[in-house]
Order: sequence, then structure tokens, then C-alpha cells
Amino acid sequence: MNTRRDDGRLTLFLCGDVMLGRGIDQILPHPLDPTLRESYCHDARDYVALAEAANGPIPRAADYSWPWGDALDVLAAAAPDARIMNLETSVTRSDQFAPRKAVHYRMSPANLPGLTVARPDVCALANNHVLDFGRPGLQETLDTLTGAGLQVAGAGLNTRQAQRPATVTAERGRILVFAFGTPSSGVPAHWAATGDRGGIDVLPELSRNGAARLADRIHRHKRPGDIVVVSVHWGSNWGYDIPEEQIRLAHQLIDNGADIVHGHSSHHPRPIEVYRNRLILYGCGDLINDYEGIGVHQQYRDDLRLLYLPSIAPTGELACLRVAPMQARRMRLHRASPEDTEWTRTVLGSVSSRSGIRIDVTPNRMLTLRPN
Repeated sequence: MNTRRDDGRLTLFLCGDVMLGRGIDQILPHPLDPTLRESYCHDARDYVALAEAANGPIPRAADYSWPWGDALDVLAAAAPDARIMNLETSVTRSDQFAPRKAVHYRMSPANLPGLTVARPDVCALANNHVLDFGRPGLQETLDTLTGAGLQVAGAGLNTRQAQRPATVTAERGRILVFAFGTPSSGVPAHWAATGDRGGIDVLPELSRNGAARLADRIHRHKRPGDIVVVSVHWGSNWGYDIPEEQIRLAHQLIDNGADIVHGHSSHHPRPIEVYRNRLILYGCGDLINDYEGIGVHQQYRDDLRLLYLPSIAPTGELACLRVAPMQARRMRLHRASPEDTEWTRTVLGSVSSRSGIRIDVTPNRMLTLRPN
């Protein structure tokens, strides 16, 4: 499934929320104190118990590769030029629970191999959980990630750092990754980075002025031949309808130099659009989390997770998109069954019909999309 070609195409790996904290952290070799300040559960190990009740026993001190499961083989076969994910957890030992938040996510810095085993190039951090343990937690998160050689986008110790794109230099060109979060996804306004205070890049409203500011940043950094990915944490958790303001902003970003809009926050995949021959993922859905066994909104099949593998022409246009459907069981990703793959194809094709795209299934259970 290696999509590298001599025509200069770049293959990327994109995914939605990667949450290796809370219950996932508890099954890895070096878990933190499991105490939670939630109304639903007071101990992170309760999330493990819920998953076991649903699908069977989960090993403790599991190998770092356990949560990724079959996804690692898919990624090895695809050999993407850059791997970009939304890391929706702080990486810290801090006990400074952010006040007035219902849910807090953190993973132990000692369990970082549970992330690096997937070899991410860029972690987008502009989301509603990276400051769950305050600015000390953010600083430790940044130090831990950058100390491991990972690039971050959308967060920093000041505005300049939070707005600076991550840059991946691949064999066939540069990939620039900008990241920002919006209040619609639960990002508190006071988490915004300032000139002398750490935080994330927050776009307060999806307006024409906001789009113009983002466009200015793209124009300042983009060079001929660069591929620009704008990673945005926006919207509600459930449902397939996309607000007009999100569609408008996504189009404005592409009109102003973005080549891919990488949306996330929803717990299940949302529509795909190809606009001006460029890819818009309005919501990638969760990839890794500890929600298994909770059993809400089952009509959306949030147990099904997707690996997005777009191949991009040197001009930034989408050449093709491959999507690998996975299923989360026992806190581990498995290749989806033929029946679940077909369910995903049908639903994703239906909700993406606005764009007029067609999604097919290959013999090895990959979904494929080619622009019309």
C-alpha cells in the first residue's frame, strides 16, 4: 500500500483525537495516580473496567504498542512522508487540576513511548484538554514532547510560539502545519497564549476577520512547493451536520493557501469535502481513547476509528485519499471487519454527498476516494 511515486506526491497520515491519558495511561507500564475529579468516575481504572466488561480482559503494564494495535502495520505499509495527529491530553505529572472543567486528561511522561511508537512528526495541541493541568502541565507537556524530538503546533510559552507552524522536511518537499482551537469545541478563552503567558492559539470566532488573520500567517510562511495543513479543533462532539461558518472558514483557508483542512473534536467521523481539488476533513473522529464501554450515542458507532492517508500532488491538489477503518476493542485498534468497513463506507459517503464524492472499498478493506 506504499503510495510513494516518482511524480512528487506526498503521502500524509492524519487522524483525529489521540487521548493516551486516564484509562489508557493506567494500562501502560508507568501509570499516574488514578484519582479523577469527575462526576462520572473518580478513578481512572474504572474506565478500564468498563472496557473489560464490554469486550474482555486488558493486560496491565501492556506493551507501549498495545493501544495502536493493527494501526502500526497499516502505517508501516503506507510509509507516509509525515504523520500528523491531534494529541488531546496533557503529558504531565502535575496535580493542578484546571478548575471548572468536568473532565481532565493526562498521561505520564514516563509512558511517552506509548505515543512515540507511532512515530508522529507533529502533534497538534490547540485543543480543549492540553491545559487540563494548568500552565505548569502545559510546560511539562511541551518539554516532554520536544525533548523526544516531536514537533508541536498550536501551543507554546507565548503567542509567537503558539502561532508558529511546525515544519516537516520530507524527501519531496516541506509540510507546514498550523493549528488552532475554537470555543465551539470547549476551549476556554483564557487558555489563549499571550505575549508573556503560555497557552494555545485560539480563534475566538469563525469570522472573515479571523480567516484573514490565519491567511496572513499562511502567506508569511508558505514558500513555493510547500504543502500547508491547517489543523483545527472545532465543533460539537456528536452529529453529522456541519455549521455554515465552518464550511465558510474551511473554504476561505483553502482560497488563501491551505492545501488540507484537518478538522477534529467530534467523537466520530464527519463529512469529507474536496474543494478546489483540496481536502477538507470536517471531523476525523477519535482515534485512541478510553471511552469503550460507556455506551452513549451508539448510532454513531464511535468504536470505529479511521486512519486518513491522503496523497497530495506537488501543487497541493488531492491525488487520492485512502482511509483505513479500525475498531477499538480492549483499548486496542484492530482492523475493522468487512461488515463494519461497508457500514463506514455507506455512512461516510452519505454524509459527504454535498461534495459529490464517491467512496469505494478495496479488496484489502481500505476505503478510497478520488476527486471527480
